[in-house]
Amino acid sequence: MKKFFLILFSCGIISTTIVFAQENLHPNKDNIQDNSIVAPESLNEHLATLLHEWQIDFSKSDNMCRQGANVVFHDSVYTQCLYDMPTEMELSYNQVVRQYIDMYANRRRDMVGYMLTIGKYYFPMFEEALDKQGLPLELKYLPVIESALNPVAVSRVGATGLWQFMLRTGQGYGLQINSLVDERRDPHKSTEAAARYLKDLYAIYGDWNLVIAAYNCGPGNVNKAIARSGGKRDYWQIYYNLPRETRGYVPAFIAANYIMNFYDKHNICPIESFQEMIALDTVHVENQVHFNQIAEVLDIPLSDIRRWNPQFKKDRVPGNYQRYALVLPINKMYAFLEKKDEIMNFRRDDYITHRENTDGYLASSGSSVSGNGENVYYRVRRGDNLSKIASRNGVTVSQLRSWNNLRSTRISAGKNLIVRKKAVDPAVLETDAATMAQQPTNPETATKTVNAYYRVRNGDNLGKIAQRNRVTVAQLKSWNGLRSDRLSVGKQLIVNKKTVTVEEPQPVQQTAETTTSAKDGSGIISNYLKQQLEESTTDETEVVTGASMEAE
Repeated sequence: MKKFFLILFSCGIISTTIVFAQENLHPNKDNIQDNSIVAPESLNEHLATLLHEWQIDFSKSDNMCRQGANVVFHDSVYTQCLYDMPTEMELSYNQVVRQYIDMYANRRRDMVGYMLTIGKYYFPMFEEALDKQGLPLELKYLPVIESALNPVAVSRVGATGLWQFMLRTGQGYGLQINSLVDERRDPHKSTEAAARYLKDLYAIYGDWNLVIAAYNCGPGNVNKAIARSGGKRDYWQIYYNLPRETRGYVPAFIAANYIMNFYDKHNICPIESFQEMIALDTVHVENQVHFNQIAEVLDIPLSDIRRWNPQFKKDRVPGNYQRYALVLPINKMYAFLEKKDEIMNFRRDDYITHRENTDGYLASSGSSVSGNGENVYYRVRRGDNLSKIASRNGVTVSQLRSWNNLRSTRISAGKNLIVRKKAVDPAVLETDAATMAQQPTNPETATKTVNAYYRVRNGDNLGKIAQRNRVTVAQLKSWNGLRSDRLSVGKQLIVNKKTVTVEEPQPVQQTAETTTSAKDGSGIISNYLKQQLEESTTDETEVVTGASMEAE
């Protein structure tokens, strides 16, 4: 008995009379019994899988604290510990909550030990986003049950990331999702979107337990449960009208709050890692770059870059399309800025394999011309812009940017731009290069350059080819983008260039450019939620698709 009372004092319990208080506290909630609940998917994940997807090396852990045996407390201890927590959310206790506390403290105690360490990185980020929206900070424990703090988690129905957004919900809250980028996996952006989503749900229900339930199964299912219960708006009073997984969702959240605050009472220790998780910063990238280019030039393990940037699905920052934030350690960030050009050019042909343009492979008749073609040039004049030049030449702005390797739409007067590409028969190109002298460019007229090609044969080298065509080795390397003197037999080289004047095309009427802006998903109630709430259905089948599921 003395030992028991000491345990009560350890959770800040002063009076022994509360030992028998369970029967009188929240009778409706304490009498909840449910043997058919379904645990959140993340809680059933194998630890080995999580360790792989967390991508954190715990093998060299050297904890002063050692995991001991679990300590089981009386119901009144759990009740009072939860009741005394400083939160505006109602963290009430009942036997379903007890099942989840026992699961965390016993069967999943190793997972808790790892999540305590990973939480040192994520929880401050969550708190900042929640505080910005004026939300309870206890909501930072939602990803514990949503994803086990795994940023690349994908549920059986496709909910993704720390906050387990479904695709439609994520897009409704401004997250970019395409073949290369999934911002549901971006810890910062998905957290900001989740905070706005939770705020919108609270504007609807005004009760945090209902908000958490709606986050799991969607507001449509919660609204149906309210209707079936006769209009009751208390989670525990509509409990048995909710989908089975959602019945366990709020109790699991309450249990997560308990175990993350009182883990030490159950002899659970944070399993520390020597890997750096804090000193990180972002650098904006405007060009395509592969993680392997960064890893090899800056001597960073590829697994670390993946762990810091889980939003990039294929180990590649798309660039060009827009600016992307790349997360790196602070000391490596400065090295990235200093060696940016070296990184972008490092084995680029091996890692960035998409070709910008393949017009040279197509003749006007549709047959192959082995990559040969003519470039038609135009010298930019004052007052020109890409839209005007594109319209005048019957091409698109994106084609001009691709042909001329332009990172933006800014152009300067006097610059020569490729404005068209015309396929050329290889037979025409196999001419005597010695007769092709370069001509000066007239700044007032459009010009085109005809390239003379030569196919490399056995025994050839750059010196011989340059001498034969009366050019320099440096010119050959520049024209053909060669980084070394090595040549492969059969490769076609540009061995001379001839610039000729062409008649400038007549300008055509310019069409006005229009721009569209992305609709902001934020607000008191987003368009996504409005649409969900407006949808009605008579289907009584309980179908749960995970957190932030699509409307039924």
